[in-house]
Amino acid sequence: MTRPAIPPFTAAVTGLGLVTAAGVGVDETWRNVTRGEVRPASVGTREELRDLPCDFMYAVPAEDLDTARVLGVATQRLMDRFAQLAVLAAREAVADAGLDPSVWDSGRVAVVIGSAHGGLPFYDEQHTALTTKGPRRVSPKLAPLTVVNSAASSVCMDLGARGPSQAVSTACSSGTVAIGTAHQMLRTGACDIVVAGGAESVCSRLLIASACQMRAVSTRRDDPAAACRPFDADRDGFVVGEGSGLLVMERPEHARARGARIRAHIAGYGASSDAYSAVAPDPEGKGIESALRTALTDAGVAPSDVGHVNAHGTSTVFNDLIEATMLHRLLGADPLVTSTKAMTGHTLGAAGGIETVLTVLALEHQLVPPTANLDALDPRIPVEVVAKAARPAAFDCAVKTSLGFGGHNAALVLTRG
Repeated sequence: MTRPAIPPFTAAVTGLGLVTAAGVGVDETWRNVTRGEVRPASVGTREELRDLPCDFMYAVPAEDLDTARVLGVATQRLMDRFAQLAVLAAREAVADAGLDPSVWDSGRVAVVIGSAHGGLPFYDEQHTALTTKGPRRVSPKLAPLTVVNSAASSVCMDLGARGPSQAVSTACSSGTVAIGTAHQMLRTGACDIVVAGGAESVCSRLLIASACQMRAVSTRRDDPAAACRPFDADRDGFVVGEGSGLLVMERPEHARARGARIRAHIAGYGASSDAYSAVAPDPEGKGIESALRTALTDAGVAPSDVGHVNAHGTSTVFNDLIEATMLHRLLGADPLVTSTKAMTGHTLGAAGGIETVLTVLALEHQLVPPTANLDALDPRIPVEVVAKAARPAAFDCAVKTSLGFGGHNAALVLTRG
């Protein structure tokens, strides 16, 4: 059954914010991502993960970000780290959009932020306190700090945004679904401005131990900086990262009325469910293909219009192959494909937000970032993957794809501002 036709709608992207292992802020992250060399300070072993087969992850270097100084100690203590990163990314995005929260119509400003796990590390910490020291040592802040919606609520409180506030949790597609949800909210007129994207910080021994048991993460302990290698013939799993990527999206007439710079447009959104497995994607990629077809139809563009794809590209053996095969089947061999996860780590629920920001920047600069650590393309990969060096290219339309545990698929179509 085909869905009923709805009027086309493009959301104006007017602001960008990033906090990642590749850099704090949009400019620094973009500079390092396009350089294509993993920063040694961004990935390394963690004491919390000692003795695990994967004892390393990507993290925002401490020398790059002192959250206590930036947020204030008292404010920092009221937020889990993933919410702290979201607040910082939101501040940058709002400032980049030229918006002043002290004078905007706060009831028309919405916030939608995706996260797969919320404040899981704090939950781990408090569970340890319960089992080793007793119930009186458990923090009363456990619930408000660990729930997935705390990033969205923290951003609302920090900005004074009083419109709709939502948290999206669809595993690793959360950030992309959040942006798609924002697109739909703007389309219906529910708000004029939305701060949307993803945030995640899960340095959790419990979670990484489980991922090791699943054989989902790389065990390349001798060289963590080279462990995440999407589409490479020698890939053996992803490497977890932390970060936040948020966009300010507006109804186009609202952006034009205030003379805002429109950096790009979110022109189409599609989502689907595999209904196949709790952990594995449909082996034929039917679910993500359906989501991408829907997004293309929503945007009113043909597959041949797509010049660049920021792929989900996790560095896992089967997922990369399934996604690349689907992209070739639907889009052909022409679009330049990249995965930026080798620079940021797989930030789980934040990945879609971070990578959509990077896709906006690729459209602006007409430059496709390289897939770091891609030394030898898997010969089964049928698409053109940019490696080694960023590649200049002329394109007006780009795609962001995301897949998540449970069969959650999402795709966005972006066009130049």
